[in-house]
Amino acid sequence: MHDRADVAIMLALQRDASLTNNALSGLVNLSPSQCSRRRQALEDSGVIVAYRAELDADQLGFGIEALTRVTLATHNASTSDEFSGFLASLSEVVEAQAVTGDADYVLRLRVRSLDELADFIHRQLLPHAAVAQVKSDIVLKTVKPYIGLQPVASR
Repeated sequence: MHDRADVAIMLALQRDASLTNNALSGLVNLSPSQCSRRRQALEDSGVIVAYRAELDADQLGFGIEALTRVTLATHNASTSDEFSGFLASLSEVVEAQAVTGDADYVLRLRVRSLDELADFIHRQLLPHAAVAQVKSDIVLKTVKPYIGLQPVASR
């Protein structure tokens, strides 16, 4: 599947996606041409999906993070599709997953204040026709931020 060089490229790019090919090749001990070919192959195969800049939400004024569980009133394909589209339109929702368990969706929200969070829940989520229940937890501190996947070389 992927050898140690591919894994090294993936790990390095997860830490810093802005690496130039020359800088990346130095980190993974490959020639620039080998590194470029492998990187392109990882992109072409869909293993590398995208490159992004990670922004500091606190510095941008979005100091409140909440994990919100949403339970829908009805369960069918059209309700799920419509609600997913609704979530995609909301800038406060920075991540959303359909899940198993007590809730149907878990949302990660970023807002500027507790008042803004309350307003969002009461004026956006709860009034939606598909929503039966909303429960939120405020994040006090992130103890382990997302650092990417830890791929392993094939044997």
